[in-house]
Amino acid sequence: MMTTPTSLDPRAPSDPASADLVLRQVTLPDGATADVLLADGRISAIGPAGSPTPARTSVEELDGYVLLPAFVEPHAHLDKAFTADLVANPTGSLDGAITAWLAARVAFDVDHIAARAHEAARRYLAQGTTAIRSHVDTGEGIDLRAFVALSGLRPALEGLVDLQIVALCSRPVTGLAGATNRALVAEALAAGADLVGGAPAIDDDPAGAVDALAELAVTAGVGLDLHIDETLDPEAFSLGRLLEVARAGFPSAITASHVVSLGQFDLDRQQRVAAELAEAGVAVVTLPQTNLFLQGRGHRGPVPRGLTAVRSLLDAGVTVAAGGDNIQDPFNPMGRADPLEAASLLVVAAHLAPGEALSAVTSAARRALGLDPVAVEVGAPADLVAVRGASASAALAAASPERVVLAAGRVVARTKLEVSNALADRRLEGATWS
Repeated sequence: MMTTPTSLDPRAPSDPASADLVLRQVTLPDGATADVLLADGRISAIGPAGSPTPARTSVEELDGYVLLPAFVEPHAHLDKAFTADLVANPTGSLDGAITAWLAARVAFDVDHIAARAHEAARRYLAQGTTAIRSHVDTGEGIDLRAFVALSGLRPALEGLVDLQIVALCSRPVTGLAGATNRALVAEALAAGADLVGGAPAIDDDPAGAVDALAELAVTAGVGLDLHIDETLDPEAFSLGRLLEVARAGFPSAITASHVVSLGQFDLDRQQRVAAELAEAGVAVVTLPQTNLFLQGRGHRGPVPRGLTAVRSLLDAGVTVAAGGDNIQDPFNPMGRADPLEAASLLVVAAHLAPGEALSAVTSAARRALGLDPVAVEVGAPADLVAVRGASASAALAAASPERVVLAAGRVVARTKLEVSNALADRRLEGATWS
C-alpha cells in the first residue's frame, strides 16, 4: 500500500491508481528506498519499494540511483559559453577577462551566440538542471544581439528549462557616458528581459551605478541581480549601497551575486552585514569555481579563497545559492554545466556539509530565483533528477554522468554510461563492500 507523506501542496495527494509514471526502487534523499509515483506533473505518492504498480503505468527502474530535486543554475553567462579558445585572457584575471571579452564580443553575431547558448542549455538539462538564470550582455559593442539570441532560445526550452534573462548593463553605467548602455538595458526589459544586472564595483561611481540600475528595475517593475564586489579588496563595499536600496523599499526581489569582498571582512563585520542581508531579504549567489580561478592571482604569500562569507551568511538565515557562472570562456576556462560541480566546491572550499551544498543548487537556488519549491515529497512538482549513487552525499562526491531528468513528471533527459575496466574482473578473495 502506498504511503502519502505530508504534501507541499495544500491539495490532497492524487490517487495512486492514476499514476502516470513510477520511479521504482529509487533511493530517497534520507537514504530510504521507495517507489515514487508521479501524476499530473507532481509527486502523487511515495511508498515501499516493490509495491504493486498501478495498471497502465509506465515504470522507470532506478535501483542504484538517488532521487533529488532538479538542479537550478542561479547564475550563468550562456552568451559567453565555449569561447575560451576564441577569446584569450593571458593574465587570467578578472580585468584581463573583461578587457578581452569587450574587444571580442563585437564580432559575435546572433546565430553564433545562440548556437553556443543552446549547447550550454543542452548540457545543463542533461545534468539535471531545469531552471537557469543567465546574465546576458547588453551595451555598446554588443547592443542587443546576445539578448536576441537568448530570447530566441526560449521556445526550444519551453517545458524543459525555465530560463530567466538578466539584462547585464555594460560599463560605464553612470553619467552621460553610460546613457547608451542604460538605454539598451531599458530596451531589453521592454522586449522581455526578466531582471536588471550590472557590476557597480567596476563603475567609476559604484553607489551611483547601484542607484541607476535600481531605477531601471523600478521603472520596468522587475528585480535586481547585480555582480557585487567581485574582488578581494575589503574596501570594496557597493553591497552597502544595495542594502540601502533594499531598506528604502525596493519593490521587487534583490539578488547579490559574487559578494567576494565580504569574505575578507573580520568576523564581527561579516555577521553584522549578513544579519542586514537577512533582514532585507537579499539573496546571495556564490560562484565558487570562477571566483577561485580569478581571485588571488596577485598574492605571492598566503592566497585567500575567492569566496563570500558563506558560513556567516547561512548562520544569519540568508538565502545562499551557488552557481557555475562561466562555462569555458575567458572568465573561467573550466566548467561543465553541472551544478554538482559548484556544490562540490562548496564542500571543499567553503566547508559546507554535503546537504547544505546540495541545498545551494536546489531549494535555496529556487528561492533565490522566486520559483515554486520542489522536494522529494508528495504534492511537490515532479521536477526531479535521479543520479547514480548510493546516497545523496555519494552522488555529490562522484557526480556520475548517469542521470535521469524529469520535468513536470516527464523524462526529458537520460544519460547512460558504459564502462570497460580490466581490473574489475580481478576480485580480491574474501573482500566485500556494501
